[in-house]
Amino acid sequence: MTDLLALTPDAARDAVAAWLKERGEPDYRARQIVPRLWRRPVASWTDASELPTALRAALAETFPLTRLERAAHQVSADGTEKFLWRLADGEAIESVLIPEGKRRTLCISSQVGCALGCVFCATGRMGFRRNLTASEIVAQVRELAIERPDAAPTNIVFMGMGEPLHNWDAVDTALTILNHPEGVGIGARHITLSTVGILPNLARFAARPEQFRLALSLHAPTTELRRELMPVERKYSLPQVLEALKGFRRRVTLEYVLIGGKNDSLAAADQLARIAGPLAAHVNLLPLHPGGAPDLTPAPRERMLEFERRLRNQGVEAVLRRSRGLDIAAACGQLRVELEPRVKVPAQVHARVE
Repeated sequence: MTDLLALTPDAARDAVAAWLKERGEPDYRARQIVPRLWRRPVASWTDASELPTALRAALAETFPLTRLERAAHQVSADGTEKFLWRLADGEAIESVLIPEGKRRTLCISSQVGCALGCVFCATGRMGFRRNLTASEIVAQVRELAIERPDAAPTNIVFMGMGEPLHNWDAVDTALTILNHPEGVGIGARHITLSTVGILPNLARFAARPEQFRLALSLHAPTTELRRELMPVERKYSLPQVLEALKGFRRRVTLEYVLIGGKNDSLAAADQLARIAGPLAAHVNLLPLHPGGAPDLTPAPRERMLEFERRLRNQGVEAVLRRSRGLDIAAACGQLRVELEPRVKVPAQVHARVE
């Protein structure tokens, strides 16, 4: 059996064509089959009614379709939706759909848990359980397209559970599937990957020719403070990461969670401005919410607004985000799933403050 959904569209087309040839089927069948993977996805081959019954049965046996079980679905008063997906081995992940006008942004996971242990992140407290396959990553998009084709995501952000660049091979394939015209078909500029800065795979991501977006989880303007908040700093230092960003040909977004008494001083804002300025980076300022270390406290709102003004006064494009979906504990970047017992705990999604 072959998981076509774990292959790039070109590889999937080749695999289907070779299989059809062995069966003595006409070539045009491939042009009917491949769109049913991502462009017009089916829940099962039985639903591909344009194909002969015998061919559908053979497809189901040779190329079973990876599915996620929707274990829970919650809708916030502000329209944000959270999905808990059960995987075939009993593990679980979450993704979040954020509607805003005609835009529908889906925040997807790339791992079950995370090994990085950032102190403010709920996913890090969950620990690392395993990587997702390319088909499991894209299935978070595919399942919504099957259930609600008129409301399929327009934008994708790799800001859910896990560090995407710790699962590069699967994420690399998933990026191709999401962007390819015969795949999901989402434009590269509408796909954003968020990372703490895993240097070898950051270089691989930067080398891709498509105009994918990059968001760096920065959260501190100095090596010393970043090491306190993010253990990864011991392996990939801030100066190394910033140097690597200079080779990225597209505009970078810097993600910065404001933690009271830790990284919210105006001096820290000045240091952050000195980082963002040369990169011409956009800065997303994020309120701290429950889920990470219990002794951390959010920066007061007035301080967050001061911090934002301080950056803007130095020519940095900065936006303070407001939380979305708090009434359902919706989360993007601070997701956590408890599997024993199977209970979800709070984390957040952010949207622009108008």
